[in-house]
Amino acid sequence: MERIHNFSAGPAVLPKEVLEQASDELMNWRSCGMSVMEMSHRGKEFTSILEAAEADLRDLMAIPANYKVLFLQGGATLQFAQVPLNLMAGRSADYLVTGDWSKKAHKEAQRYGAVRLVASTEASGFSRFPAVAEMDLDPAAAYLHVCTNETIRGVETFDEAALPNGVPLVADMSSHILSRPMDVSRYGLIYAGAQKNIGPAGVCLVIVREDLLGQASVHTPTLLDYAIQAENGSMLNTPPTFAIYMAGLVFKWLLRQGGLAAMARVNAEKARLLYDRIDAGSFFHNPVEPANRSRMNVPFTLADPALDETFIAEAKARGIVQIKGHKSVGGMRASIYNAMPLEGVQALAEFMADFEKKHG
Repeated sequence: MERIHNFSAGPAVLPKEVLEQASDELMNWRSCGMSVMEMSHRGKEFTSILEAAEADLRDLMAIPANYKVLFLQGGATLQFAQVPLNLMAGRSADYLVTGDWSKKAHKEAQRYGAVRLVASTEASGFSRFPAVAEMDLDPAAAYLHVCTNETIRGVETFDEAALPNGVPLVADMSSHILSRPMDVSRYGLIYAGAQKNIGPAGVCLVIVREDLLGQASVHTPTLLDYAIQAENGSMLNTPPTFAIYMAGLVFKWLLRQGGLAAMARVNAEKARLLYDRIDAGSFFHNPVEPANRSRMNVPFTLADPALDETFIAEAKARGIVQIKGHKSVGGMRASIYNAMPLEGVQALAEFMADFEKKHG
């Protein structure tokens, strides 16, 4: 069976080359006589996999030497609790709410200390990223939490220089990390669930500045203490070994593509193609302000919602799947992560044009 065009928001499409390599190495990794899934996480074979993954990630993102890279478990959702447990340090923390995931992070953080809502765009349907002038920032806050790309609503911020300065910036980058170059030094901590642009579900990436370590609340479970995880090289307990191995293959694939600058050019072209199709008439609609339209997650609605199920069924017949929007907002959503080839987006745009001619 031919590969379909999978527009799932996560777990998401993986590069074909990566899947093929993992398949070739599944039973016998580099002639060691066993699968990665069978290795001791403390053996020399897996240690080499973990070290290579970190080195390649540091290369891709130009991660400064004073940042620790952690491969953790629990997904980005666990970070909603792990961040305040480690960084709040008896002070209050600021949260910017620009979509469903930052709203969840804000709610969870309230369980662990004083939390301030600096701004929210919920009243406008989470259709934009606010300007700094709209934010009620506390210069004494322990940190400011932002979600730089909201997966459900498709809202992305592109101007890192415009993000607030003054306190450590904590960013949930789950759905657009590795999609373009980013200045890691602008952030105190970056976290991202793997299942969108990094690899399969099971590992969560945390990049944290060293001076923020060692501040965890006394109530922080040992396994959730960043400093202890850093001291133990992400191996305080058995890590998600196969997910880390797959992430490492993705990092090498990205390097072969030319790195993040090259991926940014491809991703911009894919997004332009899809948004141009949406904006070509009144049959399709995207609610996000153009300056904040995500290059990774593209939600859209049909002029007649009664056609939604027909659209999904006819798309599936064309080999286009996982196009249905999130249950909280409805409509459609196309997630066009790094591994989604340009040909897949072209196929979707052509189908949308044909569907409009047929049903418009």
